[in-house]
Amino acid sequence: MKKNLFNIFFIFIIFFSSKAYSNTSSDKLYEKIDLFGEVLEKIKQEYVDEIDQADVMDSAINGVLQSLDPYSAYMSPELFKNMQTESRGEFGGLGIEIAMEAGVVKVIAPIADTPAEKAGIKAGDYIVRINDDQVQGKTLMEAVKLMRGPVGTSTNLTVRRKGIKKPLKFKVVRKIIEVKSVEAKILGNKNNIGYIRLKSFNENSDKQFIKRIKDYEKRRKLIGYIIDLRNNPGGLLNQAITITDFFLEDGEIVSTKGRRVSETRKFFARTGDGIKGKPIIVLINNGSASASEIFAGALKDHKRAIILGENSYGKGSVQSIIPLRNGGGIRLTISKYYLPSGKSISEVGVSPDIIIKEKDEFELNSDNDNQLNYAIKLLQS
Repeated sequence: MKKNLFNIFFIFIIFFSSKAYSNTSSDKLYEKIDLFGEVLEKIKQEYVDEIDQADVMDSAINGVLQSLDPYSAYMSPELFKNMQTESRGEFGGLGIEIAMEAGVVKVIAPIADTPAEKAGIKAGDYIVRINDDQVQGKTLMEAVKLMRGPVGTSTNLTVRRKGIKKPLKFKVVRKIIEVKSVEAKILGNKNNIGYIRLKSFNENSDKQFIKRIKDYEKRRKLIGYIIDLRNNPGGLLNQAITITDFFLEDGEIVSTKGRRVSETRKFFARTGDGIKGKPIIVLINNGSASASEIFAGALKDHKRAIILGENSYGKGSVQSIIPLRNGGGIRLTISKYYLPSGKSISEVGVSPDIIIKEKDEFELNSDNDNQLNYAIKLLQS
């Protein structure tokens, strides 16, 4: 069957392109389709090793998608099924959000309290080898497949990190990843600062987040809040909108612009400020991406919060998951985010009002967390 696949596909291309030449405006496109068929035929006839033609076609599809941007990709039926569990907050793996950049896997952020974070993987790391496999030349989904495996087994990651000459090696043990997106506690020398760490924007984040703050508002006299979005890789757009809306009296939160009219929309605040104007400091770093940048960017544009830390990642695009007939799917960029100011965050990110870089021996949410310590002092001053 696989041997016939190539021939059928090649015949289809030739037939389809010859029919289409009546439309002169499409000549160049169909010349490329003919060329693609010719290349496939040469591979079949001349390549040194026998190839799996179905795998070649999958790679071709991936190549088309990954030429568009770092986030569009093809998912096999197996990967598509695994992906569907991620947005529900439980899945197996290492616990990192990744993208392709310059042919290697770039870590957007390790998810909080997962094997990857505990092993020492950091936002901005480049994964160059997974076990014995070189990442260069592989697709994003091929890299994902290499990192997945039975719970309890381990994988060895070799990474390049900015400022460090030698590659770093990490052994990461796979486990079921349960994404508990909200962590909250009271901070400050007078126990009067609410601290909310939002680790991701999944299906239940808004309910958990708002419930925590409403409980604090009823039971405690707080002077302000620290919202920690560091290493939050993003998630669902509607969650970012609902949580941002909770702090704004009115005004635009975010807009999306795409080719389709349905993908060009504006979202506005409507519920009123849930903490009645109390000061907010939002912590971000280069692992804060996507939905995190919508939240931080909107509050910054409305001058509703002080943004503190380091520049965010710069992922300002919306991906749609589109099922395919074979049981797989594609992740395709369909629109871009724009902040209330009209600025795009793509490849730029959100810049902090106060830049505080991680110091040596930095550890998130610990005594050595100089960014959090600065935010506490700022609220208490």
